[in-house]
This record gives sequence, structure tokens and C-alpha cells, in this order.
Amino acid sequence: MVNLLQDKVIVLSGVGPGLGRALGEEAAQAGADLVLVSRTERRLEKMAEVVRSYGRRALVVPTDINDEEQRAALVEATLAEFGRVDCLINNAFAIPPMDPISTLTVESLRTAQETNVFAPLRLSSLFADALAESKGSIIMVNSCVVHSSQPEYSGYKLSKGTLAHLASSLATELGPRGIRVNSIAPSYIYEDVNKAYFDWIASESGRTHEEVYAEKADPTDLKRLATPDEVARAALFFASDWSSAVTGTMLNVDCGEFHNN
Repeated sequence: MVNLLQDKVIVLSGVGPGLGRALGEEAAQAGADLVLVSRTERRLEKMAEVVRSYGRRALVVPTDINDEEQRAALVEATLAEFGRVDCLINNAFAIPPMDPISTLTVESLRTAQETNVFAPLRLSSLFADALAESKGSIIMVNSCVVHSSQPEYSGYKLSKGTLAHLASSLATELGPRGIRVNSIAPSYIYEDVNKAYFDWIASESGRTHEEVYAEKADPTDLKRLATPDEVARAALFFASDWSSAVTGTMLNVDCGEFHNN
């Protein structure tokens, strides 16, 4: 990854533990400067310290990405600081209740759509002019939930499926301006949140953490789960010049759980 993103400016929404942190750290190690976006300033400042430890610049912009004025202010702050944007990573997400979709309220579904679909749409639109100048790219962080039919995942699948269609439409619409739009779709990422989730499943089912991990990893070809840094590196390929002819693509990062035939 060394120098793969040298001097590129990447806007990263959804900075937090797990994948959000890994995306920021891996991008900085690869030579990028970061615009760090979430609602929690303290979390952003901690991530900024990590980015700066690699000798890269970090701009902290606390933002509610569901607010149009704050989205516009984010674009303004980014261009004022760096004068350019090379990549927008839409990583922020919201999960509706884990119940069958026929039992969910429209309001709970609407809340997830705001974060998972409408915010990436508006951020992509607002950054489009800057991305056109740099011939840059947009990365949508999707999920392998789009390949699943379990009832408890259906509300989340609704928003992530919509996001997949959005990415495809934007790739076609923005392509003539030199902007590439791609997506990654992780399955379970073996990070702190899922580790705690596996602990909970183990306690509820009378099993060990290792047994739960093995159950979740069993459907994969590699018989393991991806780590945050592995998912981040796959995503950042789309931010690099190595993917200059790739757009409209969704890459599963799932150790071979699902195959796109």
C-alpha cells in the first residue's frame, strides 16, 4: 500500500471503530490526506492523531451527514483546506430494527434510508464538481446483506440494495465527467462490535466465542472472516490509480462467502 494514494485527498464519512478507523489509517499509510467526518468530534480528533502519526494531514469536520447545510459546509471546508478532492468514501451507515420487514414501521425504514442512501447521494452530488476536476472516485461501502434473504436482515437489505442501484446510476451519470463510482460489500468483519456480538450469541446459546466464530466463518471459502484492515485495503484499491478503468463495480470482501456469477 506504500505510496498507492500518495498526496490524494480522501473524504471519509462514518469515522469510528472498526472499518471506519481502518479506512483512515490504511489511507494515511498509503500516502493520503484525510477529511474526517462524523458527528462526534472527540472520535474524529483521535483518528486525526493516527493520520498525522503517518506524516499526513487531517482535517476534522464534525458533520451530521443527514443535514443538507452541514453537508454543504463540509464541501466548503474541504476545498478551503486542500483545494481538491480525489475520493469520497461513503462509509456511514444506520441499521433498522432486525425484524421481518413486514413488521417494521415506515419511519424506522426511512431513518435508515436517510443515512444509507440519501446522504451518500447528496454528498456525491455536492462533491461532484471537485471530483470531476481531479478525475476522482466515489466508494460506497455496501454489505453482503444484499445477497441474503434472512427476514431479520430485510430492512437493512432494503437500504443497501437501494445503495447498490444508486452507485450503478451514479457510475453511468458521472462517468462522462471522469468520475468513477464503485462499491465494496463486506460480510461479517472481525472487529470489536462483531466480537462483542459473537460473545453475546455464545452466552445466549451456551457455546464458546470460538464456536460462534467457526459457525459464521463456515460458509466462506477461506473458513475465516475478513479483518477491518483487509476490507479497507480492498476498498482503497478503488481510490487508487490502479483502478482507473474500473467503475460501476461492487466487490465482495467476504473471504468467499458469496460468488457473483
